[in-house]
Amino acid sequence: MFNDDGIVKPVKGRNPPDPKPVALMVSSRTDLDCLCNLMNIRDDQSRVLHYSKHCSPGDSGYNFSITGPFAGAPYAVMLLEALVAWGANRIIFYGWCGAVTDSVKIGDIIVATSAFVDEGTSKHYGYDDISGNGSALPSFNLTETIKGLLIQNGIFFNEGPVWSTDAIYRETPEKVACYKEKKVLGVEMELSAIYSAAGFRNIEAAGILVVSDEISTLTWKPGFRDNHFRESRAAACKALIKICQSL
Repeated sequence: MFNDDGIVKPVKGRNPPDPKPVALMVSSRTDLDCLCNLMNIRDDQSRVLHYSKHCSPGDSGYNFSITGPFAGAPYAVMLLEALVAWGANRIIFYGWCGAVTDSVKIGDIIVATSAFVDEGTSKHYGYDDISGNGSALPSFNLTETIKGLLIQNGIFFNEGPVWSTDAIYRETPEKVACYKEKKVLGVEMELSAIYSAAGFRNIEAAGILVVSDEISTLTWKPGFRDNHFRESRAAACKALIKICQSL
C-alpha cells in the first residue's frame, strides 16, 4: 500500500455539508434527478461539488448524501475523495454498464463483486492485485448487506465481476473475448478505481449497475430507450433509497 504522501490533500473546505457516513454516487443525471424527485430534495439542499451536484438532505430525515453525475475513473475518485473528507465511510456506486456476457441482458441489474482494472487511476491509489487476476475488490460486508437488502426489496440481480475501462470506444473483440473468459458480466468506467481508492482510504465501497446496452455478440445493441431498462432503473432508485437509509 502506498503512503499518503500526496502534496495536494482533500480538504473539508470552509463550509462543508453536514457529515453523512453513507454516500450514494450516481453516474447518470437522469437517475440523479429521479432520486432527488423521490426524496423531494429542494434546490437549497444541494451544492456544487467540482462539476457535479451534492445533496445532503438531512432535514428531510435522510441519513445519507447523493452526488452526481460524473463519468470516468479520475473524476469519480475526485468526488470520492471529497466525500471521504466530508465524513463518508461507506460509498455505494450506482451506474450503467454494457453487457459483456450472454447471460445478462438490457435492463438486468448487476452487483459488482470485483472490477478488472483497465483504467489509469487505480495504480495511484496503491492498487494491489489481491485477487491475483487483475481486479479490485469491494467491501465484502457492504456488498453482502446490499445483496440481502435487494432481496428483501424484491429486486432480482446478477452478481459477478465487471470490467472498468477508460476507453469506451476501444472495447475491441479481442478484449471482449478476454473478459468473457474471465466470466465478466459488464463493462463500465469507474468501479475499479472507486474500489481501489476506497481501499486506500480505508472505507467501504460497493457497486450496483443496470445494463444499458450489449456488446456480447460483438455488435453494439443500445437499450437506452428499452422499457425494461427504464423500469429497472426506476426500481433500483426506489430500492437504493431504502438501502442507503438502512445502513
